[in-house]
Amino acid sequence: MKKSLIVYIVSFAAFFGPFTQTIYTPMLPEIQQQFQTSGFLVNLTISIFTFVLALMQIIYGPFTDKYGRRKVLLPSILVYVVASIGAALSPSISLLLIFRALQAAGIAAGSVVATTVIGDLFEGKQMGRAMGTFQMLVALGPVVGPVVGGFVGEIAGFHGVFWVLAVTALLMWAVNARFLPETKPEIGKGKRFSVRDFSSVLSDRRGSAVIVLGFVQYYTFYNFLVFLPQLLTSFYGLSASQKGLVFLPMSLFLVAGSFFGGRLQGRFNNHKYLIVTATLNVAATVLFDLVSPVSLAMLIASISLFGLCLGLSLPVQTTLLAGSFQNNRATAIGVYNFFRYLGMAGGPMVGSLFYKLNNRVEFLFAALLFGGVVLFCLRQFFLPAKEAAI
Repeated sequence: MKKSLIVYIVSFAAFFGPFTQTIYTPMLPEIQQQFQTSGFLVNLTISIFTFVLALMQIIYGPFTDKYGRRKVLLPSILVYVVASIGAALSPSISLLLIFRALQAAGIAAGSVVATTVIGDLFEGKQMGRAMGTFQMLVALGPVVGPVVGGFVGEIAGFHGVFWVLAVTALLMWAVNARFLPETKPEIGKGKRFSVRDFSSVLSDRRGSAVIVLGFVQYYTFYNFLVFLPQLLTSFYGLSASQKGLVFLPMSLFLVAGSFFGGRLQGRFNNHKYLIVTATLNVAATVLFDLVSPVSLAMLIASISLFGLCLGLSLPVQTTLLAGSFQNNRATAIGVYNFFRYLGMAGGPMVGSLFYKLNNRVEFLFAALLFGGVVLFCLRQFFLPAKEAAI
């Protein structure tokens, strides 16, 4: 089977994680009403999915390195299918929470296995292009999820959303079972996992820089996702549908950046490329903080720049990790994904503390944190090892 088709097969499995995370968000009020429960518990169905998704990254990474790609991905998809059926049949919010956690536990393998398979199959520029395709599909997940969920939910209710997920995932399992080869190299076969595998990734200068960069990118990104709607209401009095349209350019630029980022690799020094795109992310965050109360058009331009630069950098990060840790590639990707998901969770939590201070302090803090990480990456990428350790 052509390698390009394998990229799409495994990337679709990775797409399903963020897609499932947001697909039924338009139905949250209906879920709360049907189960006669609190808004906290309904929102917890989103949070618990994200938490388990993050935790399972550092579990699936070593498993994928030790047992192989197919042996991890195929059973995990079946877990997801069973959990989706359970969520569709759930008679209470308690059971829905349990099955949402199981959904995340199953589909979490998608991202780890996809990037590992791409690292197994490609090198150089071809790996960069494949990572661009992967990141583009993953970036589409949270964007497409609410659109599909709103359409299906209107026709079949939130139960119907989970039935659609179950059936689609079963088809995805069948395609991967039929066409995905085992790509695990013979090098290191049978090697036992050790905690040192994690420390070897985190202690590596360039590996740690990429991981910390991924954390702060998603920390800042989720500040936009969570706090921008309130800002748009207070400054411009926009309706719910209008606020959704404001997010659209950032989402489209994120997807476009992911696509082109994979194709730009090899034309520039990857480390310098990451520093430039990360610096532009910081500049876009500061610009947003300055212009958001002044002009809606400039606000949209600043968040679009942020989305573009974030998308441009993502394929480079996974390419660097996949190339640097060939013998424990999945473990490195798992650690990277774990910290990215921590950023997703940490952004709204820490940002809420600053949000109470008003004056968009949450975005200013994110920009300062992001700037500090850029300086850290500069040291790790370009200073000699002795100087970087000081």
